[in-house]
Amino acid sequence: MTARRMQPCLTALLLCWTLAACASLPDVKNLNTTLEPVASPKVVNGKGAVLNVNSRAALLNKRWAKSGMDLKTQAALEEAATGVPLIKGNKVTLLFDGPQTMAAMFQAISEAKNSINLETYIFDQDPLGLKFADMLIEKQQAGVTVNVIYDSVGTIGVPQAFFDRMRAAGIHLVAFNPVNPAKLKGEDWKINNRDHRKVLIVDGKTAFTGGINISDTYAKSSLFRSKSKPTDKKDVGWRDTHVKVEGPAVAAFQWLFIRTWAQQDQADLPDANYFPALPDVGDKLVRVVASEPDGGFEIYKAYILAIQEAKKSIHITSAYFVPDQQTVDALVAAARRGVDVKVVLPGVSDSGLVFHAGHALYDQLLAGGIRIYHLKLAVLHAKTAVIDGAWSTVGSTNIDMRSFLHNSELNVVVLGDSFGREMENAFQEDLRDSEEITKAKWESRPWADRMKEWAARFMHYWL
Repeated sequence: MTARRMQPCLTALLLCWTLAACASLPDVKNLNTTLEPVASPKVVNGKGAVLNVNSRAALLNKRWAKSGMDLKTQAALEEAATGVPLIKGNKVTLLFDGPQTMAAMFQAISEAKNSINLETYIFDQDPLGLKFADMLIEKQQAGVTVNVIYDSVGTIGVPQAFFDRMRAAGIHLVAFNPVNPAKLKGEDWKINNRDHRKVLIVDGKTAFTGGINISDTYAKSSLFRSKSKPTDKKDVGWRDTHVKVEGPAVAAFQWLFIRTWAQQDQADLPDANYFPALPDVGDKLVRVVASEPDGGFEIYKAYILAIQEAKKSIHITSAYFVPDQQTVDALVAAARRGVDVKVVLPGVSDSGLVFHAGHALYDQLLAGGIRIYHLKLAVLHAKTAVIDGAWSTVGSTNIDMRSFLHNSELNVVVLGDSFGREMENAFQEDLRDSEEITKAKWESRPWADRMKEWAARFMHYWL
């Protein structure tokens, strides 16, 4: 049984473990008006140095002069909320689905000369997982240092022998927050806290992140941007999104990987050149935003601020969409001030509980002016947003309580119109293959579905 198929059982199990300890999200209802923005957003170069005030002012003013969003204000607020600076000089490549992402990652691994760091929620023992493992073993035996962090719940259905084979080949592996408390080496046992990140870093120069796990399921083509359509449900693939980042921002990914490794109370990472010189390779300004349980809710705050600051459009693609009330209120407030708010959500899903819990909010969202679309072409697993065509994010974070409260997550925020246009094009492609859920259509849904929504909404916190 794969880890993905174990998820319904795990959800119930995690529910039992967390009934006694409910965390809560911070009050962000008026975050954009109560937060004190930094005087001037910090911009970091490839050497990790902060540009002086005049240099960054010239860079930001030139870059954002024609943007529809007030990106300078947005950047200042976001830095105040997250404590994370902008990083200049990057190249960001949008990867539209599993096959494209896997091809890019395999290419990067094949060219690795020094180190490979992989952090993933799911690492399945299936044809793609075995190919991935074989490539890592080959590189380790060729002298490249390979380190892997895998989540112990995300891989709970994977035989230990799969990981033991990699370990025997010299790969260094860490099972994040072991399900068995006897194997825990760090702090108190917190089984509900999971590492949901999907990160690959090669030679400290190239990083990948997004929604795609190491699994044959997620790597199947979604027929994205194709005129052909699946004729059988068995042919329906998965729609997901990843990004490839090159340039100075890769160092931020590397620091986060090392921090997670250290927090698991493991031995020091083996020697390698994890932080090579990183010259500018592009013109993208990015912010690498990470969050973890009991942390500062950095990704949640970044999302809320962008929604609150939106002037023209909010276009969200979300695999598991069970927003808290503050997020719902922020989206409704944006729609009521004339912002075009559209969300593309799953028309088919691999998680029935989350699927129906998200549906329980549709009445409120539709009444508030949010337009909802169900993707029919594929199982939706992407987690992306583009706001005012200028603030974009791709990462591992779902818009639900689990991601914001209990998971370690990572998102890349890209500021600027050029990448925003790519994101908008992808969003429009998804709309083409989606069905709009109107108020009239929603009110005519079967009573059996209404009962499932009613039952699922009581588990909203744990989903």
